[in-house]
Amino acid sequence: MEHVLIIHEVEDYEAWKKIFDAAASIRKNAGEQRYQVLKLANNPNKIVHFSEWTSISAAKAFFESDKLIEIRKQAGVKAPDFLYLELLEAGVL
Repeated sequence: MEHVLIIHEVEDYEAWKKIFDAAASIRKNAGEQRYQVLKLANNPNKIVHFSEWTSISAAKAFFESDKLIEIRKQAGVKAPDFLYLELLEAGVL
């Protein structure tokens, strides 16, 4: 299982969320399988996007594409941090 953790600030969460939702089909076609959107408890415009992907290479190709760079600009994303992660272990307690 491959994961991506993105932490970024947005100008306006509601405006960002509309664009994020509208991009669901292109995210799915690029290889995103599941996602979670979280926010910092003390900052509603600091967003965490945690997602599961078919491969790290698919995720990198998507997130580093010119098309997505433009979508991020339209969505008011400020300086995203990308972490590409490989699952070592998971469990339920």
